[in-house]
Amino acid sequence: MHSIDLTYMGSGIHEELIAHVADQEGYFEDEGVHVALRDGAVWKIERVRAGVTIGLGRTLLSRLTDGIQWTALAVNTHRPLFWFLGANGVQSMDDLRGRRLAIHGARTAPGVFGRIVLRKHGLDPDRDLECVERIPGDYQMDLRRLRDGSIDAAYVGSTLAPEQVANEEGFSVLCWVGDHFQIPTVGLVVDPARISLDDPALQALVRANKRALKTIAEQPSLAVKYITSMLGRLTSEEAEQHYERYVRPYFNSDGRVDLKVAQLGVAAVATELGIPVGTADQMYLPAL
Repeated sequence: MHSIDLTYMGSGIHEELIAHVADQEGYFEDEGVHVALRDGAVWKIERVRAGVTIGLGRTLLSRLTDGIQWTALAVNTHRPLFWFLGANGVQSMDDLRGRRLAIHGARTAPGVFGRIVLRKHGLDPDRDLECVERIPGDYQMDLRRLRDGSIDAAYVGSTLAPEQVANEEGFSVLCWVGDHFQIPTVGLVVDPARISLDDPALQALVRANKRALKTIAEQPSLAVKYITSMLGRLTSEEAEQHYERYVRPYFNSDGRVDLKVAQLGVAAVATELGIPVGTADQMYLPAL
């Protein structure tokens, strides 16, 4: 049996769902590959290069800034699963002006995506509001700070379901990033200088990933079961609503990239970072 490391860059169903389904349904074993799923959220990029990673966003930034020739072999979705949540009278994106927003760092992939969406709503993240940078985890500290009023809004990821949290806590869902900005953010990406693109273990991993994508598209009840198990605050009904709103319409069933969407997204990221695009959009070509 072959073996390979697979690293996720952040917790939540955005990065973990497809790998979790492939693992739990035995797809890795069927393909003859042992996959060690690793938490690389705080790893330096050099360590991430040793294996395959799910995080297309961070590797795109690395390709743009470090010149590492990251290459994507599968794209799970073009819709980043991040949301803006408001409290303390913040009920719309316009209400963020002059308020305190907890958000990822400006030079991180989620942070860049968030800043692009802020600008689309006419907000300069450096002048029109106070961006409070924090190291994200499961966002429970953000919820605590929203409750105590030390922040007015938070930019959160898929370790929680925003509508359920908002209803329970009295917060407002201000917007979903995926409605306003599209770019491949999760899938399978590798540095060919470290792992050959025709490596048998890598190819087996890609096949299992695509099979898991097909499963969540064709077996909604199974997908909802896994979402319920991963988002422990949700009832089955709430998990089904989350799946129907954010997963079923937007996760690919075949791992292919929409190159036009990718090119527009990469250009927007490069503009936000103030650097040239170069050949960064070519990282997705194998996923065509």
